[in-house]
Amino acid sequence: MNKRLLVFLPFLLLLTGVFTSCEEVEEVGRYDNWRERNEAYIDSLNLIIGGRADRIIEGAKYEGDNGDSVKLSKIPVGELFAIKDNYKSTTENSLYIYCKKISPDNPDGERPLYTQSVTTYYYGTIILGDRFDGNFVGYSAIDRGVLLSEGEGAKVPTDFDSPSSFSVTGVVSGWTTVLQYMHTKERWILYIPYQCGYGESGYGSILGYSTLTFDMQLEAVK
Repeated sequence: MNKRLLVFLPFLLLLTGVFTSCEEVEEVGRYDNWRERNEAYIDSLNLIIGGRADRIIEGAKYEGDNGDSVKLSKIPVGELFAIKDNYKSTTENSLYIYCKKISPDNPDGERPLYTQSVTTYYYGTIILGDRFDGNFVGYSAIDRGVLLSEGEGAKVPTDFDSPSSFSVTGVVSGWTTVLQYMHTKERWILYIPYQCGYGESGYGSILGYSTLTFDMQLEAVK
């Protein structure tokens, strides 16, 4: 078995519905073996997909009704899939952003171009579920089961929340990649490996090697 998976077994169990207590996390040290635990988290997502070709998008922005757009439209809400980050992938190492749709597809919505700006609601957490950024209270890395986009119990932006605007290329490559696949009014949760996020050095309060989880709703394209 991959050594990273052994280090990160509590999080692999979490993804299959078995939770480790907060006390156990504190016992081993909250950020001990941080790189290995984050790499194992991403490995566990890859295991869930299991190499299924119909759950892997090869990472070039799709146009019109080609193979990638058809494949993405057939992935149901709540099903894990992966989009290749061509900005960070190399010939030796392909990197993927893992995603789930929280809301149904909105094919009539606008899809941003690389050169445009967007307005989004977002909520960012690390693998422990701790928030590091966001403009509303959304789903975190440790939320499981059905993630609701509406109705009783759903975590949604409120009238007191305001979306943020930025250029498609003005964010980490994981966001730049995924935004070009989303339509306005769609909401996804993203699991971004550190290579496609803030790398080995981190940023501000975010430690190096951190997987970034974002609950993101695309509001508008400018």
